Amino acid sequence: MPNSMDVIRSGSRIAAAGLAAAFLVATVQPSSAGPFNWFKGKDPQQPQEVAPQGGGSSGGGGLFGGLFNGSRGSSLRTESHDSHKSELPRGDPEVAMIVNPALGSPTLATQNIAATKAAIEKYKGIVAQGGWPTVPAVAMKPGSSGPEIVTLHRRLEISGDLVGMSIPDQYDAAVVAAVKRFQLRHGLPPTGVIDSKATVEALNVPATVRLAQLQANLKRLQKLAPIASGRYILVNIPAAQVEAVEGGRVAQRHAAVVGKIERPTPELSSRVTDINFNPYWHVPRSIIHKDLVPKGREFASRGQDMLAAYHMEAFDQQGNPLDPRQIDWFGEAVYTYNFRQRPWEENSLGFVKINFPNKDAVYLHDTPLKGLFGKAVRFESSGCVRVHNVDHLVAWILRGNPNWNLASIQAMKHTGQQADVKVTQNIGVYLAYVSAWATPDGQVHFRPDIYNHDVGAYASAY
Repeated sequence: MPNSMDVIRSGSRIAAAGLAAAFLVATVQPSSAGPFNWFKGKDPQQPQEVAPQGGGSSGGGGLFGGLFNGSRGSSLRTESHDSHKSELPRGDPEVAMIVNPALGSPTLATQNIAATKAAIEKYKGIVAQGGWPTVPAVAMKPGSSGPEIVTLHRRLEISGDLVGMSIPDQYDAAVVAAVKRFQLRHGLPPTGVIDSKATVEALNVPATVRLAQLQANLKRLQKLAPIASGRYILVNIPAAQVEAVEGGRVAQRHAAVVGKIERPTPELSSRVTDINFNPYWHVPRSIIHKDLVPKGREFASRGQDMLAAYHMEAFDQQGNPLDPRQIDWFGEAVYTYNFRQRPWEENSLGFVKINFPNKDAVYLHDTPLKGLFGKAVRFESSGCVRVHNVDHLVAWILRGNPNWNLASIQAMKHTGQQADVKVTQNIGVYLAYVSAWATPDGQVHFRPDIYNHDVGAYASAY
């Protein structure tokens, strides 16, 4: 990831973005490879960040690995495919937000199992007929004509997106509707025009790869859908989204920020146990070693107090608080200390944390970095899941708890008062990897295989 600017410049105090801005707000720009597939590699000219073992476990929640590390973050490189040589604009309009389906049928609906089986048979037929053609990476819109439009027509006809009458070399209303349908199925903003690399990348993933994705994800649906019942929360990792489900319908859907490649969000099943309002952030041991101590040394070399800047506290192994002046940042003992960040408006957990037992010590939470939810690329965390409009999700979770509603929850955000609330209802939590599924209406959905769990690197192009 590109280096972010130093949070503290020569004597100045931390910026408003607080602790989290030191690392996670590094700007993501679209590349000639589109906004997803360049996640898959590292720039060999840049220092490499060491990936923790066991998903988010080494992060004690895997929240902010690298946060203090503004100087040695990894850089992303572009993979080379012929389709990337394009006339499309560099200011990619699809770097806006992954668009997820409207409220309605849950991703883990049992009906989706039969629908996905049917989609597999459909895609087997497409593969047997030779798949679909490669769409040229050129801008196309209503009024466009030429051989590239003929190719686009054929591509959309084969996948079933283009229906009705349309002149083969004209970008007419039928093509606009077909492109919108295709974009929605792939989680892209339905612009109805070929104006970005993400749409071209999605169009040009081979049919063989899409078939393999469906086959891999059918097994996940068969495992999870039968047990996902009642009230539950689904975090669909490749879709970077959260669903709150009850009565077999989606009650809420939220954009999410999930784990980056080197610190992936784990797959798990659990139950919500409690909610922490305005919690302390206890810095995981791995982050102390990789990020906090190096940043503390930077501050110390300038004669500055990092703990004060980040609203943090330090304790020795016996739990005794340490005066910042006692800490020798360049000694070995600093690695044995424990650190925590006090509750405040820029606390790295935001104002609320949703807990559920799991071996990886991950959880759902708020964040001060609301701008991350406006990106198509929301694979930015170190394992845990940040939730957009998390106060609405918490209100849904606490609906059965007396005295808790959206207004009282939002009041906690503004007062900064600490509270731990036990959840009285049985609410399941599933962190799942569903990058391809079909619904009973015949729609086949795909999301980027960001962790290469399905069929290899190509599906991650988008």
